[in-house]
Amino acid sequence: MAGHNKWSSIKHRKAAVDSKRGKLFTKLLKEITVAARIGGGDPDGNSRLRKALTVARTGNVPADNVDRAIKRGTGELAGVEYTEITYEGYGPGGAAVIIETMTDNRNRTVGELRHMLAKFNGNLGEAGSVAWMFEKRGIIAIEKEGTSEEAVMDQALEVGAEDVSEEDECFEVVCDPNQVDAIADKLKETGLTVASAEALMIPQNTVKLEGRQAESMIKLMGFIEDHDDVQNVWANFDIDDELIEKLA
Repeated sequence: MAGHNKWSSIKHRKAAVDSKRGKLFTKLLKEITVAARIGGGDPDGNSRLRKALTVARTGNVPADNVDRAIKRGTGELAGVEYTEITYEGYGPGGAAVIIETMTDNRNRTVGELRHMLAKFNGNLGEAGSVAWMFEKRGIIAIEKEGTSEEAVMDQALEVGAEDVSEEDECFEVVCDPNQVDAIADKLKETGLTVASAEALMIPQNTVKLEGRQAESMIKLMGFIEDHDDVQNVWANFDIDDELIEKLA
């Protein structure tokens, strides 16, 4: 389960840079608009919107921008209609890639993603071509300070989680992806400090990449992440920690 942390750690460092460039704001505001369109503008009754608003506050997205994004989603303000589309394909060395997007122009998005993958010796596949290699799981990171793995395990299982493991910087609680926010809230009520709570696509098998293929894979992931229409990207590559840190 720990393998997904490699790209996550790079994403967290990239987020600080993306925020300065405004890219993070764009992605968060899209998510708020879509969440409000699907579940309404009241965060108390819309868990997806509530989570998006929490992330937006953490990212220092201006309140006026957030308010307009909600109103665009509920139809109170005119705005762009975003469609959620997931693409599947392959990167260098045959590594599987899943790309979650929000776009107002699917032809533009698919064309640009196809070009990116081809540039790094990859290609887009059909729907379902690589999704079977991943399992969607809820992953909740609990800060280590003031607690222990045994204590987190007891509390996590009590509120409906499935497993707990110790990682370098946190305890990871594994749960049903549809319950990740509810379980995170319950864990907070027990006094645990929740660092993050996400539904992640966890690869069930990995492709070992080295040398030029590893370098190309990291570059490709960066380009995909930077695309304005991309919300999340998942891949099943396995690159040595030392090399991935150097390349990142």
